[in-house]
Amino acid sequence: MNIKAWLWCALLLLSACDKVPAPEESFAGLGSEAADFAQVVPGKVFTFPEDHGAHPGFRIEWWYVTANVKDAQGNVFGVQWTLFRNALQAGPAQAGWRDSTVWLGHAAVTSATRHYAAERYARGGVGQAGAQAAPFAAWIDEWNFASRPGAASPLADMQLKAGGAQFAYDLRLTSSRPLVLQGDRGYSRKSDQGQASYYYSQPFFTASGSVSLDGKVYQVTGPAWLDREWSSQPLAASQTGWDWFSLHLDGGEQLMLFRVRQKDGSGYLTGTWIDPQGGTQTLHNADIQLTPLATTEIDGRRIPTRWSLKIPGKGLDITTQAVNPKAWMDLGIPYWEGPVKFEGGVGYLEMTGY
Repeated sequence: MNIKAWLWCALLLLSACDKVPAPEESFAGLGSEAADFAQVVPGKVFTFPEDHGAHPGFRIEWWYVTANVKDAQGNVFGVQWTLFRNALQAGPAQAGWRDSTVWLGHAAVTSATRHYAAERYARGGVGQAGAQAAPFAAWIDEWNFASRPGAASPLADMQLKAGGAQFAYDLRLTSSRPLVLQGDRGYSRKSDQGQASYYYSQPFFTASGSVSLDGKVYQVTGPAWLDREWSSQPLAASQTGWDWFSLHLDGGEQLMLFRVRQKDGSGYLTGTWIDPQGGTQTLHNADIQLTPLATTEIDGRRIPTRWSLKIPGKGLDITTQAVNPKAWMDLGIPYWEGPVKFEGGVGYLEMTGY
């Protein structure tokens, strides 16, 4: 799950309205009521390819891709691409400039010594940004994530492109394995009060293509991960930030877990263990031991960039280390996000609210 989208989209919504201050009762106002929008409830039956596209009845939605790639010389890179859709008001989509949807794109490349990120904004209804189910495509300006012509299914063969002043990437993503429904058959709770999203992933992508940093092009391959989520009121008023992991294990298993932190110092911790065939087991707080071990000072903040992660029931006991501890996304709203490594695999970590 990429829950940073709640922060970016909610703040974007608030900044787009004249002199409307962000509510102070929850992190970025994400616990504010959204009664006029569609609600997330248990029991949804997912339908594909329709659910790959946009869900206008909901307030917040995102398409999020990360990749852990390296070249033939062993140079390691992290790649991130995200498109956020945010509805400024409830109701059906309108044509042209009357449309009340705002889109936001984030893209980044991280190496052991460099980290570059960029963002884009667009208003809906005029074609500058959008998402469609068939043929699948999500885009903002020239940044795009789309099915390649002739793909056997919408997410079996994809092309991913984006770039900024000092970086670019062009990757082909392929997978023949099934999508994964997170949480309870796609109903992913974020708090004990019942806040939730609809959430599914494709953790089995293989990426290949090019990454460019400071004018030098690298040919790379490696595992990639897609997250899809949508919601209207995703957080409780007491929640202050989150830590989210997606991990590719060398044995073929995949692991997603997140902790949404509370004002009292506790956290809502859950995850999904995914076997090599795509079978899933939901992990609860008692199943997971997650402990920060070391921090990095960035922009006046102490960010935990080395973690102990144990899942005794799966025999997992690892220490994750940031590939680049300075992977600070210094955008309109700053946060930390970058690739991590550990004995037995690689992955991605995102942290907000520090």
